[in-house]
Amino acid sequence: MAWLLGIPEWLLYLTLGLAAAVENVFPPVPADVMVLVGGVVAGAGPADASGLFLVVWLGNVGSALAIYWVGLHYGPRFFEGRLGRALLDPRQIHALARAYARYGFPIIFFSRFLPVFRPVVPAFAGVSRLGFWGTALPVALASAAWYGLLVYLGAAAGANWRAILSFFSQLGGYLSIVAAVLVAALAWLWWRTRAQKEGTGGA
Repeated sequence: MAWLLGIPEWLLYLTLGLAAAVENVFPPVPADVMVLVGGVVAGAGPADASGLFLVVWLGNVGSALAIYWVGLHYGPRFFEGRLGRALLDPRQIHALARAYARYGFPIIFFSRFLPVFRPVVPAFAGVSRLGFWGTALPVALASAAWYGLLVYLGAAAGANWRAILSFFSQLGGYLSIVAAVLVAALAWLWWRTRAQKEGTGGA
């Protein structure tokens, strides 16, 4: 990521804004590390930390809400089809909608800090027909907290920026483990609800 230290200011803003947006669609993009390095550049003077934060925040939130919009307008139709029903049957969709209606804010807020879940949770908020502000507010707050922290730490790091970069790389690994555990738990829950349905149908 050292190449970010030498590019023009406008290109830095553009690159990091796009990275924060694309990460919602393609999680392997290392947007977090890139934003942290961008904060280092801002701390050294060539870029403005507040401007950098704003660009990254808008890119990330805008992309997440675009995913929500797609889920809202096309998700229900998809899950009415054969492939959609194979993934989630109507009973599971209704249970998901109830979960979003009751716990939508914490579900969306905390998922923004976990790999894999970032693109999925806003999409299913749309499928569940959660309201716009019920989705946008936790997305915006979580994104502001996370990217604000990254930009601030990068700007304040100075000569210690490599140590902070190493710390966040390790943190990303731990968060990936948490995400993997949650994926396994959700897979078990999916299997359990499907098995219950088949048992009921067989009776």
